[in-house]
Amino acid sequence: MADLEYDVQFEQSGNRGRFFINLGGGHEAEMTFHDRDGTFVVDHTGVPKPFEGKGIALELVKAGVQYAREHDKKIQPVCPYVVMQFKRHKDWDDIAA
Repeated sequence: MADLEYDVQFEQSGNRGRFFINLGGGHEAEMTFHDRDGTFVVDHTGVPKPFEGKGIALELVKAGVQYAREHDKKIQPVCPYVVMQFKRHKDWDDIAA
């Protein structure tokens, strides 16, 4: 099965932000964070029920990791899903707070 490609977008206002994917039909998947002095404290990842199990949440986390590396940020996972992914991906330890 081929991997689907998702257009992960980023937005931040003040110290709150998110990575999100427009899934069409008014549906969005998102990973939210607050920026604490250059550390993204990731507090929520959500994917609408009809889109669960397609790897969308992982794509959001990967986009956050890439962004953190490119912008000299760290990520402190608080969301249980993101905590689990950081445990699975030891190659992300360089940006873990």
